[in-house]
Amino acid sequence: MSILSWRATCIQAPSRLSCLAPDRVAAQAVVRANLDEAQRLIEHAVLSEAPPRLVLLPEFVFQGPPHGMKVADWIEHACCSIPGPITERLQHIARTHGIFIGGHQFESSPDWPGRYFNSCFLIGPHGDLLLRYRRINTAAFPSPHDFMDAYQTAHTPAQIFPVVDTELGRLAMIPCGEINVPEVARVLMMQGAEVILHPTNSPLRPAQEAAKIVRAAENAMFLISANVAGGIGFSLDGSIKGGRSHIIDFTGATLAFEAGDAACHSVTALIDIEALRTARRRDTGTMNPLLRARWEMYRPFYASASFYPPNSFLETPMADVAATRPVIAASIDNMIKAGVLAPIEQGS
Repeated sequence: MSILSWRATCIQAPSRLSCLAPDRVAAQAVVRANLDEAQRLIEHAVLSEAPPRLVLLPEFVFQGPPHGMKVADWIEHACCSIPGPITERLQHIARTHGIFIGGHQFESSPDWPGRYFNSCFLIGPHGDLLLRYRRINTAAFPSPHDFMDAYQTAHTPAQIFPVVDTELGRLAMIPCGEINVPEVARVLMMQGAEVILHPTNSPLRPAQEAAKIVRAAENAMFLISANVAGGIGFSLDGSIKGGRSHIIDFTGATLAFEAGDAACHSVTALIDIEALRTARRRDTGTMNPLLRARWEMYRPFYASASFYPPNSFLETPMADVAATRPVIAASIDNMIKAGVLAPIEQGS
């Protein structure tokens, strides 16, 4: 059955920082205020002349980042489960308006005590939770890679890198700077992903802006990228701005873009899944990046690559960012041994 073109809208919403609140009660009040603003913008989009079937919210939009808080403190201060109090409100909005809602939160789980996750989620039009992706490539936060053996025992590869088949097509999610890691989008494409939802909370970085276009084009996917309004989460005083929400088609062409950082729902476009499917099937030339991919030639290099040490916090969860320093040092050493990095000469 063919899929009619459908509208996606980026909800470029502002975010107050819960880390500035004195305790969990006050932090949850901040989260509720952020939810109120997100709901207001979603409802304006739904009641507009071009109502969307799917809306996407930015990364960190409800809680903000922890700004150096220790892991246990951040879990106590602002984290919650999926499903939980953040998704419950959005599930109600999705049911009320019959829309898909993509979002992001810092997730704690009773299955993994002492750890939290940088997690994306997708809610369906009946209010059901369709997808949860816990970010693998992190810099300041815990990752499933930190306790990989235990995590892979509990979850299949398809659960770790999930793609969901919906009435809108096959959807997947990648948060913020992880769009710079080609392998994440690749493994999602290998499972048939046709649309990447990209909640982000980032300053202007030319490399990341280019990565959005490249990930879409090299995998023949649509990419829907919603950034925060106003100051980004890592800017305590709000002086470093967000904006630049972007919708990109499977050739890398821009369908909608907003350079400014005002709160808005103006980044909206029609997503033509049938055009994507036709292009993937019929384009036998060099513009189809999937057709002639020679995966077998690359596998020996991936099989031997091991730089950032897995299972660095297998037995004991990461306590804070400082605990990653010896892990990063080991990664650098491994890259030097592999010839990726040049060793620093003595006296330099």
